Amino acid sequence: MAFGIYIHWPFCRSKCPYCDFYSKVSKNIPQEQIINEYIEDIKYYSQITSHQEVTSIFFGGGTPSLISAINIEKIINNISNHWKLANNIEISLEANPNTDNDSLFKDLRLAGINRLSLGIQSLNPTGLKFLGRTHSVAEALSSATKVLNIFDNHSADMIYALPHQSAHNWKEELTFLCEMGFKHLSLYQLTIEDGTVFAKKGILPANEKTSASMYKISNNILKQYGYQHYEVSNYAQIGYESSHNKLYWQGDDYIGIGPSAHGRIKFNNRIYATTHQRKLESLTAVERAEELILMGMRLTAGINKAHFKQICGIDFDNFISPQVISSLSQNNLIKNSSHHIKATSKGFLVLNKIIEELICNTLNINN
Repeated sequence: MAFGIYIHWPFCRSKCPYCDFYSKVSKNIPQEQIINEYIEDIKYYSQITSHQEVTSIFFGGGTPSLISAINIEKIINNISNHWKLANNIEISLEANPNTDNDSLFKDLRLAGINRLSLGIQSLNPTGLKFLGRTHSVAEALSSATKVLNIFDNHSADMIYALPHQSAHNWKEELTFLCEMGFKHLSLYQLTIEDGTVFAKKGILPANEKTSASMYKISNNILKQYGYQHYEVSNYAQIGYESSHNKLYWQGDDYIGIGPSAHGRIKFNNRIYATTHQRKLESLTAVERAEELILMGMRLTAGINKAHFKQICGIDFDNFISPQVISSLSQNNLIKNSSHHIKATSKGFLVLNKIIEELICNTLNINN
């Protein structure tokens, strides 16, 4: 099974108005002290999971491209000192164009990063301003060019379904991005989360009809450019799916290091949720099964029932109401077999409703 390590860096240069992730804006960051705390966390979790082989490391945030390359390398080296690393390990880092300098991406590559995810978010000046991004389109394109030249494996993040954004404009932005040649694209519809600046201002995203139209446009354009749609918001050229993110959706083990980071690990035949700092909370088989449904149905391949049972110990077909499965199947929202269950193309348009139906109609299982 895959096993990943997530490194959370909470600091940003500015707070985006749509962001509901835990993050801090600070100019005086005690970077050395924080990194040393991360290393202590790494030592602690290695005692529990040292038998695992690390298949992926992901530096997320916040803005982890604010971490010095020296400290990035220090973290990677400490991980390699405590676990065996897979030969084909994926080591990803999220970067923002506003942290770019002459040597940033070269330094990150030398430090051990082999996959760079660039937070572009928009290729339209109006869109960038609305989203509170502090980089320009020109700066985004400059950073993108460097990333494409320096890394063999790369991804770009975009946000769409902005208020007043037309389907035509989104098509132009997306086509341009595809022609740049990123191996992987993450395309997120704008959602307004409670507590964000957008929520406080009463900002509304594009209406459902427009959002659905843009979603279909995304699928059609990316298919034309050879991208495989493997998760509701993620697309990749063949061989370039995000190994780290897939382990979340598939339910494999991972640990989280840093503020707001969490993990899921199984040892001594028990399932645990891990939270900062070094806290372990036992999960029941049913709780884990519900998480696996919530995450696994996001994949276009859906849930592998044998893998589901291996993780939580519950037989999927004995867990969900057969009447609900039958109803969703008859409405062409899911495809169900003895091996897999997955959403159809029609189903992905109402995925949250499908997940709700599945989780709210479980059968009694002894824990």
